[in-house]
This record gives sequence, C-alpha cells and structure tokens, in this order.
Amino acid sequence: MRAPGFWRRRGALSTLLLPLAWLYDLAGWLRWRRARPLRLGIPVICVGNLTAGGAGKTPTVLALAGLLADRGLAVHVVSRGYGGHERGPLRVDPERHGAADVGDEPLLLARACPTWVARDRAAGGSAAEAAGAEVLLLDDGLQNPALAKDLALAVIDGAAGLGNRRVVPAGPLRENLSRGLSRAQALLVVGAGAPDLPAGAFDGPLLRATLEAGSAPGGAAAADWRGRRVLAFAGIGRPEKFFDTLAGLGAELAGRRAFADHHAYTAADAEALLAEARRLGAEPATTEKDAVRLPPALASVTRVLPVHLSWRDKRAVEDLLERALADGRPQP
Repeated sequence: MRAPGFWRRRGALSTLLLPLAWLYDLAGWLRWRRARPLRLGIPVICVGNLTAGGAGKTPTVLALAGLLADRGLAVHVVSRGYGGHERGPLRVDPERHGAADVGDEPLLLARACPTWVARDRAAGGSAAEAAGAEVLLLDDGLQNPALAKDLALAVIDGAAGLGNRRVVPAGPLRENLSRGLSRAQALLVVGAGAPDLPAGAFDGPLLRATLEAGSAPGGAAAADWRGRRVLAFAGIGRPEKFFDTLAGLGAELAGRRAFADHHAYTAADAEALLAEARRLGAEPATTEKDAVRLPPALASVTRVLPVHLSWRDKRAVEDLLERALADGRPQP
C-alpha cells in the first residue's frame, strides 16, 4: 500500500474513517486479550513499528544481528514473510527461494543470518530454537502476541513521525498509541526529527540512529553515485526517502517512480522502466529490498543502493541487549 496524504493531518476524511479505525483497534485488543504468549528457552528480541510503512526496521534487525553475532551467539530471525505465499515455519534459502515464496525482507535477512518465515510466530520461534538458535530476533512482531519478548524495540521514522496519531485507516498507527508504547521497552528514532509523542507517554530509553549509504561503514557510496544519471524507482514504505538519499549522494535523478510497498514487479513493469531509462539516457536504480523482487531482465541492469544502520550511542544499545539476554536465559 501507499501511505495516503491525509495520514499526516486530522482532516475530514480522517475523521470520517474513525469508526473503522476503532473497529481495527478493537480487533487487535481482543487478539491480545485471548493470547497466551509462548516462552521460549532462549532470549527473544523484537523489532517492530508503531506505524504502517517503512521506518528502517529491516536495517535495524540486521544491525542488532551483527551486535549479537559479535558476542559469539547463534542468532536466528523469525519473520512473517509478508508478500510471500509460504506459511512456514520454513528456513529461508536465498539460493532456492524468491520474494514470491518468502517475501523480500526475509531474503535480505537470510544473507546475514539464519532466517525463518512463519505466519505462526510461536511455531517459527520453536523451529529456530530446535535448529540451534541461541537468541531470536522477531522481525515486525510488536503487534504479535504469540511469543513472550525479553526486549521490544519500536522503530520510528524521524522524518515521518507518527502522522496524525490515529489508527489505520484513519491514520498510520497500527494500534492505539498508548497501548503500543506500553509494550515497547525502548524507542529507536531513525533519521533526523522528533518522535512527536504526547508529554509523558513514554519514559523508557530513546535511541537514535541514521541510515547510511553503503553495506558497511566506510564504503565509497558517495563516490559511486556522484554525477551518475539515474531513473530512481522504489516500492518501499517511503520511496521519497530513497530518492532524497540518492540526491544527497550527488546522483542526477532524471526520473522518479514510486510504487506501493512490497510491489511485485511484473514483466510489464520491467519493460516500462527499461524503456523510460533508455529515453532519459539514465541507469535504473533501486533499493536492496526492491532488487530481490525484480524480473531478471531489469535486475541485470539496475544499480542497487545498499544501506546500513549507524547507531548514535552504540553503548546504550549494547546495554539493552545485555539486559535482554540476561532476562531471557533459563533460570537455574
């Protein structure tokens, strides 16, 4: 889906949709009331969103996986596999599975550590534990009650914030704000900007990070893109963020094409984009998440921009992880 413009403000259309938002929120509340979260024998660290749309969740999971792996721990990820048809539990194999099977985000995560797709997160967590996981990262699980969590981190896009602070479809929130915040032990704001929280709504740690171009710190992303003429296209939560990043790196954006989040690119899409790139005398360029969804003819000629998360206070993040790991270890 594409985030509608009225999610940024409280206008007439947003108000008209409030009854549907109340029903959506009630369904989520009832789901939690009936839930009996499973407690695994390993620590469970959840990364989720308070809002619909991209906030930097996947780079956050990858960054946390790196910190945990640096401790010598066997890290596994469990994801719902949005956009894929496999229900799981299924361990993702990037050599065998495609985005249509398991979704785009699990394919990216599986390049870094063992990753499972499972509509039933409890079954996915149990499968990962049985396969040797020593710590589990739950991708996009803040609104999912299937597993007991030792740390829940809510990611907020600093630029987009919380919009009009109303629940879908009247606004971008996935649930009542106070309820979502009550289940988060820490907030991570990605990028510049303030989270726009009501006074006193959250008293836990507020972390900050930025998305940097390049797959690893110290890369030459700026030099690679400066002066390059591109047709930029993206099907992510906020495509304009990708476009702005390319412009900031010095690329010449001859054209911009925004698609819905998790858009499944067709042969017709590929043909249209390639024809437009030829007409503009530009090179197609997209994100890592989009790249795994491209038809081969387009993928072979498209330049991909990788990004990684850079912590402002890495020590604070490591302290949170240490407490979560201690809480999640079996007691003697």
